[in-house]
Amino acid sequence: MFIAFSRSLPSVLAALTHAALSSLMLLLCASPATAQEADEPHPVLTANNCALCHSNAPRAAAMRDADQREISPHGLWSGTMMANSARDPLWRAVLSAEIAATPSRQRDIEATCLRCHAPMASEVGLDDHTTGSLLHLLRCNSPLGELAIDGVSCTICHGMDPSNLGSDESYSGGYVLDDQRRLFGPHQGVVTRPMQMHVGFTPTYSDHVTSSALCGTCHTLETEALDPEGNDLGAVLVEQAPYLEWLNSAFNDELDAPGPLAASCQDCHMPKHDSDGTPIETPIARNPGGRDFPFAKPRQPFGQHAFVGGNTLVLSMLRDHGEALGVKATTEALDATIAATRNQLQTQTATLTIREFNRSAQQLTFHVDIGNLTGHKFPTAHPTRRAWLQVLVRDDDGDLLFASGRTNARGQIIDGAGELLPSELAGGPIEAHHDVVQASTQVATFESKMGDIHGEPTHLLLRGASYLKDNRLLPLGWSADHAEAGRTATAGVNGDDDFLPGSDRVHYVVELPDISPDQQLTVDVALLYQPLGARWAAELFRHDTPEVERFKTYYKTANLVPEVVATATR
Repeated sequence: MFIAFSRSLPSVLAALTHAALSSLMLLLCASPATAQEADEPHPVLTANNCALCHSNAPRAAAMRDADQREISPHGLWSGTMMANSARDPLWRAVLSAEIAATPSRQRDIEATCLRCHAPMASEVGLDDHTTGSLLHLLRCNSPLGELAIDGVSCTICHGMDPSNLGSDESYSGGYVLDDQRRLFGPHQGVVTRPMQMHVGFTPTYSDHVTSSALCGTCHTLETEALDPEGNDLGAVLVEQAPYLEWLNSAFNDELDAPGPLAASCQDCHMPKHDSDGTPIETPIARNPGGRDFPFAKPRQPFGQHAFVGGNTLVLSMLRDHGEALGVKATTEALDATIAATRNQLQTQTATLTIREFNRSAQQLTFHVDIGNLTGHKFPTAHPTRRAWLQVLVRDDDGDLLFASGRTNARGQIIDGAGELLPSELAGGPIEAHHDVVQASTQVATFESKMGDIHGEPTHLLLRGASYLKDNRLLPLGWSADHAEAGRTATAGVNGDDDFLPGSDRVHYVVELPDISPDQQLTVDVALLYQPLGARWAAELFRHDTPEVERFKTYYKTANLVPEVVATATR
């Protein structure tokens, strides 16, 4: 920030101290609003305005479940990745690496990423306040800066106009906000006066806020491949496509005749039942004085604004380094989201089954079936994520006879001798897709790996032209004949007849030492998952930017033990 700022001032200011520059930056941010900021009324407001009525209060019964647990939209949202999308230190680090690799396109890269990570500022109008970087807004004490840092806030999702949802124009942040200052919700017959009086918006019924297409506006992202000079190479990469994957699945509820598995994004990520499984029915607001509105009746559906995903790593960083990252959520709110994330990973994501054991004096064979329970690929979205099988074979003394997929304390995959796999190292090979595993150096890893325009591996999104490997587990019902088959296809799994929509089968061939045929053998299998794969982290740390260095300090002290998604023992 300060380097960019000093370049925009006469050279005499270059000698100012760090503290003086900080003060001067705050003065700049606190100066009269830019033209974009002065245009009132804005189509967006920070979430603290909504908290006036949509947060819990001790004397109000509204927004509580059957066991009186607090489930207010603002309270749950505050501890989520949505609320902290602009504070996310991993996103900031990856973004800085992309800019460093293609500096001539800095402003385009910043504007594109801020569209979904700081959507309110993007909607009002981005302004670098003469600093040379739009990312300045993320640390700027100004009205526009407050909008930027508030992440994916209430008036973005509830303010989306339904007109283009589900179309290609809506993807990559192509949402359009309503131009009549309406905020949409799934309830009819709401009292409009309180919201109109306090925040100047009109609550309006529309069921499009419960549609997956609304989520698809930012969770479908295509990026263009660029060369180091910033020239467009003519290749487009589908960076993430949970919504398109969902469309091409048995979970799609937009069909004329949805099947028994039909469920929207909100059904899973904004559950309408409490933790005991009881359907939630509660008033959706209380009055600004902290008491219940006398006219507010219990409502259904009530979708919990928990937005549970799979990113336990960054959520933990937001909790542990909250002051440095400017986090407003309480430790309790973040802990609740982390706990809910782990619960979803362990109960609603995948299944494991060990089948068909065959044992001879020298060999043990079996296979592991993995079932994908999600309505999209697993893992889905950004290619930092990966999952893999850890398989351990022990004798009845507990001695380890075979291991595939073990990790060290830093979450890096190791072989049977405890050495890092070459595929874990920056610049190393890509771990191939495995139908058969017969050595400790082979690991069944489910991930996406990008290739550049020349077919060489890359970990820079803006070099990505295609996927060299994408063996992430397909959702049940995926079809090669679907309209979105091309943008959701696999890569690198040719010849594996066991890799099917909704499942995969991995065959294991284990050479046994000279042991008695009466020796009891135990096989333990775990499906492990990382929001940030150790290999991707190693590639990221090759980039020398302040944001990468800052993230590295958080990473060094983080708990990098992989998340356990499912287990099986035989």
